[in-house]
Amino acid sequence: WLRTPLAPSEMITAQSALPEREAQESSTTDEDLAGRRAANGSSERGGAVSTPDYGEKKLPQALIIGVKKGGTRALLEAIRVHPDVRAVGVEPHFFDRNYEKGLEWYRNVMPKTLDGQITMEKTPSYFVTNEAPKRIHSMAKDIKLIVVVRNPVTRAISDYTQTLSKKPEIPTFEVLAFKNRTLGLIDASWSAIRIGIYALHLENWLQYFPLSQILFVSGERLIVDPAGEMAKVQDFLGLKRVVTEKHFYFNKTKGFPCLKKPEDSSAPRCLGKSKGRTHPRIDPDVIHRLRKFYKPFNMMFYQMTGQDFQWEQEEGDK
Repeated sequence: WLRTPLAPSEMITAQSALPEREAQESSTTDEDLAGRRAANGSSERGGAVSTPDYGEKKLPQALIIGVKKGGTRALLEAIRVHPDVRAVGVEPHFFDRNYEKGLEWYRNVMPKTLDGQITMEKTPSYFVTNEAPKRIHSMAKDIKLIVVVRNPVTRAISDYTQTLSKKPEIPTFEVLAFKNRTLGLIDASWSAIRIGIYALHLENWLQYFPLSQILFVSGERLIVDPAGEMAKVQDFLGLKRVVTEKHFYFNKTKGFPCLKKPEDSSAPRCLGKSKGRTHPRIDPDVIHRLRKFYKPFNMMFYQMTGQDFQWEQEEGDK
């Protein structure tokens, strides 16, 4: 498959992602609605095994905690194909926005599971929420955490593009990215920039969880080799490798992989219109300055995780 500038979250969906709030770096606009929909509709398309009336609701044993515009929706939809995974379709935002509602509220949002099945949810804003690691640790010290990361520069542009589609009146990317354009000072307080400083956020998580409990998935590889990345995810979760290359096909029209149609469905599952938006043209000088800004943080992140995501090499090839 050819390299594509599209976000890995632009792959596959069983349902369209809800609109995202820029200020809260999330994709659910109404927390209570999300809770109700998750509780009432959690059994929909939850994988090969449907257990709407059996089993019991349990707190999750694994979480996809980030990052926004990295590929979390694609990963969630792919792992939900696995018969031993039951996941909530919408983002509960428990550990950042709904924590005061308590663990019983959170448990009730989860789908019912049978013995041997894993309960999961994904809320990408957890990764950048200061209180989230401590709160999650107090719920389950041995929980497994998954972070989908993507080149911070393209992630920031994708983030801006999403906001622009909802608020066409906002300033240009160039204006928002700099505190002082003449001096080339990047505004790291802007959420679109700040989310991509992965090393900074990871430090917070490593105070509570060992690296062995965190899996970092490459958003870029999720596009070019979805089966390969899904093999790592299934191994990490202790699952049999059920989701393989036979579940994916490359959609030439969309320019990214999609899930092949399940046996009980009439259509393949590709992410909706909210994914794969055309990015605005960004001044090459701005791109260059952003790469320079992120490079030391990327190097630190590679060192912390023991993984080289090759974002600098990838940019150099273009």
